[in-house]
Amino acid sequence: MTKNRCAWCGEDPIYVKYHDEEWGVPVYDDHKLFEFLVLESFQAGLSWITILKKRENFRIAFDNFDYQKIAKYDDKKFDELIQNAGIIRNKLKIKATISNAIAFMEVQKEFGSFSKYIWAFVNHKPIDNHWRNLNEIPTKTEISDTLSKDLKKCGFKFVGSTIIYAHMQATGMVNDHVIACFRYKEV
Repeated sequence: MTKNRCAWCGEDPIYVKYHDEEWGVPVYDDHKLFEFLVLESFQAGLSWITILKKRENFRIAFDNFDYQKIAKYDDKKFDELIQNAGIIRNKLKIKATISNAIAFMEVQKEFGSFSKYIWAFVNHKPIDNHWRNLNEIPTKTEISDTLSKDLKKCGFKFVGSTIIYAHMQATGMVNDHVIACFRYKEV
């Protein structure tokens, strides 16, 4: 029996696994939230499947998304990343990842954790949407607009509202599985 899934994941095994196991599951762990922030920022202008296929390369290149290490990257490490064909070699996105690691730790200092900070934008619980089809799902919302602006004030880069809404979807701040999807009630 075939499971009913959100249409966006298609049949690619990587996409299906991501949809079935990760997308929309609430994430409160700072390390995992940073990983998604990095991946979402690199996804800007590209397809998510491209990022998923390179995810393990990103994990290796960026020291398992250790923001404390990334915040200390120097020019030598930057040059190494620019030469790494396994990731997206975009200078601005790589620089943003380094500066975002610094901003991430500043937010942690101020709020106790990045999780407390970001989840406050949805009153610390997922927004449960009731979409019937993909056409109803927005690419950004008032909340993602507000969060994006606040992140920018904190010094983050590549955190436009659309990127932030995708981050909210990925980390379960919103449940955007369509109601016919088997994961809708599970998350």
